[in-house]
Amino acid sequence: MSAPIGILLLEDDPSDARLIEGLLEADRFVSRIVCVQTHAEFLAALNDGDFDLILSDYKLPSFDGLSALNVALSVRPDLPFIFVSGTIGEEVAIEALKVGATDYVLKTRLSRLVPAVRRALREARDRTARRGAEDALRRREKELRDVIDAIPAIAFTAQPDGGSFWINRQWVEFSGLSIEQTSGSGWQSAVHPDDITEHATKWYQSMATGEPFENEARHRSAEGEYRWFLARAVPLRDEQSKILKWYGILTDIEDRKRAEQERERLRQLETDLVQMNRVSMMGELTASLAHEIKQPIAAGIINATACISWLRSGRLDISQACNAAEATMSCLTRTTEIIDRVRALYGSGRRERELVDVNELVREMTVMLGDTATRNSVAVRTELETSIQPTTADRVQLQQVLMNLMLNSIEAMQKTGGELSVVSKTTEDGQLLISVSDTGCGLPADQLESVFRPFFTTKAQGTGLGLSISRRIVESHGGRLWATAKTDRGTIVQFTLPNKGAGDRPKTG
Repeated sequence: MSAPIGILLLEDDPSDARLIEGLLEADRFVSRIVCVQTHAEFLAALNDGDFDLILSDYKLPSFDGLSALNVALSVRPDLPFIFVSGTIGEEVAIEALKVGATDYVLKTRLSRLVPAVRRALREARDRTARRGAEDALRRREKELRDVIDAIPAIAFTAQPDGGSFWINRQWVEFSGLSIEQTSGSGWQSAVHPDDITEHATKWYQSMATGEPFENEARHRSAEGEYRWFLARAVPLRDEQSKILKWYGILTDIEDRKRAEQERERLRQLETDLVQMNRVSMMGELTASLAHEIKQPIAAGIINATACISWLRSGRLDISQACNAAEATMSCLTRTTEIIDRVRALYGSGRRERELVDVNELVREMTVMLGDTATRNSVAVRTELETSIQPTTADRVQLQQVLMNLMLNSIEAMQKTGGELSVVSKTTEDGQLLISVSDTGCGLPADQLESVFRPFFTTKAQGTGLGLSISRRIVESHGGRLWATAKTDRGTIVQFTLPNKGAGDRPKTG
């Protein structure tokens, strides 16, 4: 059986007091009622008695209800206070509710008394339970903070919106920032300027989504030194999955980051050494090929020359055979020249220069590669500036450059077809500019420079040497070779050459 409800009744009319008590008993309300009339009795009862509720008349001979309300609020603010009066007006009742009264019941409508009492007691119990839970939560939070403050690591807590921030003494000792200076967004002042945007963005995204937070960033110490930290935070949720707080920790990873950087430096050094070794081996291979292949090619030229001589001495007109033999001799001669140029490019061989009409070279390459372009559904368009003067260069090497660039463009469009465009013009500073563009698959932005490294290729069967050799040739002529991505589709590869006109003397070296 539950204990009776203690009710302090402030009422000067005995009949009204009995009526109120009777109403409560009629509703099987188990109560213990103490009735008082004066200010002194009311105050003494509040200080000495154990009550759950106050019922008060509004007007008494030596006391009034509002005064009683003020006394109750100062002595026992936790007790529900209900006016039971026949004279209280609506405006006065509303004002009393604003001051702190729980409810009011007119004596002309006492049927509302029991429901009002039950509601007031229920709300009081809820408030008491809530305060108890809040007190327990505060105690647990203090205990947790004491634990966090004692652990040998930087730890923190934050409100769901990040507005209020608490961090342990290890952070204060490291950063020199107090808890107040760190709270809110103050912690951002300790993050490295290069890391703050990403770090803050990820933090606020986690708060918005409720996902755990994790990020690496540099934080400044009290001495002004930046160190790498791994920041992690997870949300604490209630039974309804509502986030109550965030708990996080900062782990010093400076030594790990330095070790990673050192390993990366060593890996890059190893890669560079391997690359240098491969390039060196390629130079040796080129020299060896030049030595081994030149003799059989030279023999082929001699045999082709003899064939032409024999055919021309006969009585029959077999000019087509002669033309074919001449073409064979021309190709073999050119092959020998290319081998010599490649060997010279990677060694210290002799480089021959002459006056070269770049537009003429473009036309030659356009004719030579015409069948290849047609087979791949590629249309070739040229736009050549007629006022360009001949320049001093190695003809064969420039042919290599143009062939490499144009073939690359054709191969980039071999599955889809498209347009290959070759443009020549004079730049504002007087250099020759050749542009080779296509409408192919294009290159990613991070590969526009990588494609010029030896052995780097984006093609399944590529050697990764064509563009590298082309750049070396152009640079040996005092020019520059680079690639850019087109805004719509495809790639533009351009190179410049010094504009050495007809008045220049051909150079060797």
